[in-house]
Amino acid sequence: MEPSVSVAFAQINQKVGDLAGNAARIVQAAALAHEQGHDVLLLPELALTGYAPEDLLLRCQFLADQQAALQSLQETLSRFQNLHVVLGHVVSTDKGTFNAASVFLNGDNLGTYLKQELPNYSVFDEKRYFTAGRKPLVFTVREHTFGVTICEDVWFASAATAARQAGADTLLILNASPYMVRKHETRLAVLRRNVCDAGMGAIYCNLVGGQDELVFDGHSFVVDRHGAVVAELNGFCHALGGVQISLGQFEALAPLPFGADQSVPLQSQENEAVEAEIWRALVMGTRDYLSKNFFEKAVIGLSGGIDSAVVLAIAVDAIGAENLHAVMMPSRFTADISVNDAQDMAQRLAVRYDEIAISPMFNSYLQALAPIFGDLPQDTTEENLQARIRGALLMALSNKFNAIVLTTGNKSELATGYCTLYGDMVGGYAPLKDIPKTLVYRLASWRNTQSAIIPERIITRAPSAELREDQTDQDSLPEYEVLDTILEHLMEHNDSVEAIVNTGLAREDVEKVARLLRINEYKRRQGSPGPKITTRAFGRDWRFPITNGYRF
Repeated sequence: MEPSVSVAFAQINQKVGDLAGNAARIVQAAALAHEQGHDVLLLPELALTGYAPEDLLLRCQFLADQQAALQSLQETLSRFQNLHVVLGHVVSTDKGTFNAASVFLNGDNLGTYLKQELPNYSVFDEKRYFTAGRKPLVFTVREHTFGVTICEDVWFASAATAARQAGADTLLILNASPYMVRKHETRLAVLRRNVCDAGMGAIYCNLVGGQDELVFDGHSFVVDRHGAVVAELNGFCHALGGVQISLGQFEALAPLPFGADQSVPLQSQENEAVEAEIWRALVMGTRDYLSKNFFEKAVIGLSGGIDSAVVLAIAVDAIGAENLHAVMMPSRFTADISVNDAQDMAQRLAVRYDEIAISPMFNSYLQALAPIFGDLPQDTTEENLQARIRGALLMALSNKFNAIVLTTGNKSELATGYCTLYGDMVGGYAPLKDIPKTLVYRLASWRNTQSAIIPERIITRAPSAELREDQTDQDSLPEYEVLDTILEHLMEHNDSVEAIVNTGLAREDVEKVARLLRINEYKRRQGSPGPKITTRAFGRDWRFPITNGYRF
């Protein structure tokens, strides 16, 4: 009878370039796996360097430092006798630099696997840095043979088939797969098609945490050779999962928390609202961006509108109300209800709140510019001045109190240029950068089902920048439902204007939105990073030329 074998998989939160800190978290996971009596520990892709190291990989000193850290870590892991540790790291030789995974046991390296499929689309640029491997890697523990692959390899059947032909019973998959709405379902489908159909079960261990524009959601899981989900960890939390394998049967072991705050349940939730999933991604992305860049506090311009309200709610969930400063900066165009709603929300959340009236400063600007402007009529110039005054005030508070400014603009505004350079675009991080306006409202409504922190009037009233009398966003833009639909066609599907018009949308609206998207690339290049949650986000995922004569 084949003896049983126990495998642990640890979704951990690593920081790119933090070799010592990353190694410490790996050791922590190994200690827990050893304490629980596991035979194998599977860790995420590039767990030692963090993902993605990008141009750090072009620095010889970084590669040398990583190799020294790997050797030291290999010696440390030898303390955990009889535990096979499958660890992601970088290998650099005269044949190239490789995205690799090694199997360490009692201080020895049983073999190193080199990633075969190097993604070079969307946010990925691995062919810039890595050389592809060609050979499978298998190892046997208690008569059960494991194959090793890395992330993109399983999106193609060839790597899994090669592992199976080499004798693998179960595939161990190291991953750094960034979050996207409902991506977990796609991963399951891919594994069932490319791994289970080859006759193997699989253990899929994914990275967790925020890294610049990317959020890694974890959601690690185990499927048997029939494609049934045997074990699964929730997203956006540190956890150690486990599975017992005997005679081809998989039995889930209770997951264990370790490391950072465990406010998120370890077990995946059935039928969870997509808004809840997105909210957790935004909270983790915001928290990790701030903490990994050594910001303890944040300041937000709170306008009484929906976007700043949602950003404040995300920030409170991410770093706590005690670390936030909300500032209302009313002008003569600001409605009383906007001030009242901003005060109300700050009180509900127990966030520090201040008001700075900008009318005196605005009047001073107008006086200074009057000799040059002469009799020219007022236009967006004066509107933008108000935004830029507010931006300067927020940055002054940021500098004085070492608090990062959280930008409140959403994806719909960035796409169409309805945002002001050096005004409402100032700041270090933009939690709503990839959130269309219609989704902003859905997120606000969902968050209020958890606790009523956003005043209902903020959600129900017509959106306005309040930069002139009786202004609303829909004065010059299509309804947001229409706008966001057009943007989805243009950005996520690369559809032409004609194709979009053929779906039944008005040509005038489609052509206007396409033009705004095209001509505002220069603004977006100067904007803050923010977490990616859709299939196409501004930033690494969107690489249109600023100088561009093509009309799509």
